[in-house]
Amino acid sequence: MNQVFIIAEAGVNHNGSLSLAKKLVDVAKEAGANAVKFQTFITKELVTKKAQKASYQITKEQTQYQMIKKLELSFDEFKKLKDYCNKKDIMFLSTPFDIKSAIFLNDLGVEIFKIPSGEITNYFLIKTIAQFQKKVILSTGMSDMLDIQNAIDLLLKYGTKKQDITILHCNSQYPTPFEDVNLKAMLSIKEKFGTEVGYSDHTLGIEVPVAAVSLGAKVIEKHFTLSNKLVGPDHRASLSPNELKNMVKAIRNIEVALGDGIKKVTKSEVVNKIVARKVLVAKKDIYKGEIFNEDNLIAKRVGKDGISPMRFEDIKGQIAKKNYKIDEVIDEF
Repeated sequence: MNQVFIIAEAGVNHNGSLSLAKKLVDVAKEAGANAVKFQTFITKELVTKKAQKASYQITKEQTQYQMIKKLELSFDEFKKLKDYCNKKDIMFLSTPFDIKSAIFLNDLGVEIFKIPSGEITNYFLIKTIAQFQKKVILSTGMSDMLDIQNAIDLLLKYGTKKQDITILHCNSQYPTPFEDVNLKAMLSIKEKFGTEVGYSDHTLGIEVPVAAVSLGAKVIEKHFTLSNKLVGPDHRASLSPNELKNMVKAIRNIEVALGDGIKKVTKSEVVNKIVARKVLVAKKDIYKGEIFNEDNLIAKRVGKDGISPMRFEDIKGQIAKKNYKIDEVIDEF
């Protein structure tokens, strides 16, 4: 795509409700995102029953298993959700967290597979996704260059083409402190691996993803929610519907503003060129036969075309072919 591919990350912010998930689709569509992405998992395939939660996961449940189980949608519900996305004309994406979910999403016709930061070392899941031979977005939170290299090697080994891989720089703290964003790492990733790059953002606000676009990000992923006041692990670090809309608008403005890189006079400023640029005029009255020099020529704004002061060396020493009044534009020599 020529446009930055913007993924509105709904994740599990539906709180286990299909109706809320559909409302998230509506918000993503209205905001102008290219895709809305969820998370598909079978809880018992993802986490043990006694695994503890991360510090940012503010919920009533004591364990990851208890928390995640309440956020699980069934495969049948995901089928309905994809149909709803098709109806709304927005791309449906979902991150698989286990092999069964990955196979289900592939059978469902998902076009792009996202490998989340927490699964970048999951040999079994990466191998499965690679065998689908589809486009892959690889998120790299909590990773170093070796982790990324190993994941890419595995993808390539089992069927993914390099041109189909996009690597997202990411920090997996929710929310991410600005001092830990390290946005320039995205450029290091692009230089080392030669793939398209993007940014998966967990900071508060929209400044950093917009900055990422200015640095060359081709994919932006950002969590959003219906309300930051909802109870759940990701709502606090997610954009409100209005913030999501503002982010998409800002990114679209920035990608247009980046232009084609060719320095030239633009259509919008050409009208000001005549007004702002100076031309050579008579510094004092000049009579026919006099020699042009620095004593009788000066550069001034006159609001119309004339001889550029940069051509002074050409006109210096030439003889005036007519009389000029003070401030009159020099038009022949």
